[in-house]
Amino acid sequence: MTIQWFPGHMAKARRQVTEKLKLVDIIFELVDARIPQSSRNPMIDEIIQHKPRIVLLNKADMADKERTKEWIRYFQSQGIRALAINSQAGVGMKEITALAKEVLAEKFDRMKAKGIRPRAIRAMIVGIPNAGKSTLINRLAKKNIAKTGNTPGVTKAQQWIKVGKELELLDTPGILWPKFEDQEVGLKLALTGAIKDTILNLQDIAIFGLRFLEKEYPQRLKERYQLEIIPEDTVELFDRIGEIRGALSGGGIVNYDKVTELIIRDIRGEKFGPLTFERADEM
Repeated sequence: MTIQWFPGHMAKARRQVTEKLKLVDIIFELVDARIPQSSRNPMIDEIIQHKPRIVLLNKADMADKERTKEWIRYFQSQGIRALAINSQAGVGMKEITALAKEVLAEKFDRMKAKGIRPRAIRAMIVGIPNAGKSTLINRLAKKNIAKTGNTPGVTKAQQWIKVGKELELLDTPGILWPKFEDQEVGLKLALTGAIKDTILNLQDIAIFGLRFLEKEYPQRLKERYQLEIIPEDTVELFDRIGEIRGALSGGGIVNYDKVTELIIRDIRGEKFGPLTFERADEM
C-alpha cells in the first residue's frame, strides 16, 4: 500500500514557511509523542536549516512515559532541545516560553549589548496535520484564537498570535511530504489519525496496529481481547476479537469491517493504555 497525501494548500504552506522564516527567532516543531520520528517532516530540516528550534512532543499523556524520556534524550544528543507537553490539558505550557528564552539567551544578550530594546520572542510553529498546533496556540494564548479540529487540514492560513508579553507565535498549516519512502511511516501516521481515514485501506492499518501490540505490548493485547495466546494467523486473530467483542453480522458471522474499526478505535482511544509506536534506540 502506498500512502500519498499532498493537498495543494500544503505545497503553499511550504512556500509560506520559507518566506516567513526570516521574521522569527525560533521554530517550535510540534510532533506526536507516540510517533516522534514519523511525525517529523523531513522537509522541515531542509526548510529551516540552522534556525534554533525546540521539538515539542505533544500528546505525551497518550505516549509511553519511559519512551518519551528516551526520545527527549535522543533529540538532545542531536543538539535539539525537546519538551514533553499535553496541549489538550495545558501541561508544559510555561516550560515552552522558559526553554525558548534559554535557547535564545545568547542572541537576546547580543541585541541588548547593541542597545536594541527588549521585545517578545517570535516563534513559528510547524508540524504535520493533526499534531495539535491549534490546540497548543489556544492554550498558550489562553483563548480560542486558532481553529481546532480532530481532522487533519483544519488550519489553512497563517496568523500571528500574542502570548503575553514574552512570546509571539506564527501558526502555519500542517505540512506532509508528497510521498512516504518508508511505508511504515505512513501506517504509523494513519494509525494515530494524522491522515484522513477516507484515503486509506483501514484493514492494513488495523493489522499493523495488532502486530505492533503483539511485539511491544503483548500482555495488554491479550488482556483487552481475552486472548490466552495471540494467533499468528491474522484471520484467526480477527475472528477471536470479533467473537469476544461481538463484532458480528447476521448468523453470528464475524464482520471484519467492524473488527477493523474496533481495533483502530481501541488504539486511538487509549484502550491499551499509553503507547509509543517507535523507539529512540532504533534510530
